[in-house]
Amino acid sequence: MNIVWLEAPVCQDLLRVGGKVANLSSLAAKYRVPAGLCLTTAAHAQWVAAGESDWPEGLRVELESYYSEMAERCGIDALRVAVRSSAIDEDGRDTSFAGLYETYLNVVGIEALAVAVVGCWISIRSSRVIEYRHRYGLPVEGAQIAVLVQQMVQADVAGIAFSANPVTRERSEVVINASWGLGESIVDGSVTPDTYIVAKDHLVVRECQIAEKERMTIADPEGTREVAVPRFMRAQATLDDAKAVEIARLARLLEVEMGWPVDLEYAYHGETLYLLQCRPITTLD
Repeated sequence: MNIVWLEAPVCQDLLRVGGKVANLSSLAAKYRVPAGLCLTTAAHAQWVAAGESDWPEGLRVELESYYSEMAERCGIDALRVAVRSSAIDEDGRDTSFAGLYETYLNVVGIEALAVAVVGCWISIRSSRVIEYRHRYGLPVEGAQIAVLVQQMVQADVAGIAFSANPVTRERSEVVINASWGLGESIVDGSVTPDTYIVAKDHLVVRECQIAEKERMTIADPEGTREVAVPRFMRAQATLDDAKAVEIARLARLLEVEMGWPVDLEYAYHGETLYLLQCRPITTLD
């Protein structure tokens, strides 16, 4: 099985789809998760067996068929997607691999999609991934990876939320980071985000630190690009209390659903909140 839909039960099989996709698939039926598909570890194995130089016969045709159907499901002709790696041992309780594998945003068309998928496959043997695997005693040879392809959310505000404070380890707090545009500016450290601390039990905003957000990542015809934030927006709060509470409620629900404190990525398009990723917090005892 080379390609599966994100909502399919088989897409919760960690050995086929990796930790990132398995977690997200288990939540897709209950929460607002963008439509997606996954190229399984079997697809990666075929590419490796073919010499890693070209697409195996029939696999690219299969991807094109799924991509076309996904565009029909979303009601969009030129469907823009996010393409993310999902390794077998990624997003686990002890190792997250956060930010180590490749991600490609705002990808459109089968040609660009095929290039992005190969980029994700190649990233499994990057020097930073190999170093991380050595550090945690994980095998380097024979590592397997799947690839998640999801409808791109054109985020007005995006960020990360933790259902427990990852710094103080306080379990009664939800910590939210938020910035303008796509969440990549937070992930790559190019912007200091706004920070909100919400009481987990009563869902009340306890603390709010508004940063001077000078840069943001936006969608671009060629993918994404980083631009200056308009001056009048730099010191503005990215979230009001209602949105901060909505994110905190989502984090609290996901913690119960998954059975462990969660680190989630979210995005707002207008007033609609989307869940993009969900993984365990690895910095807690």
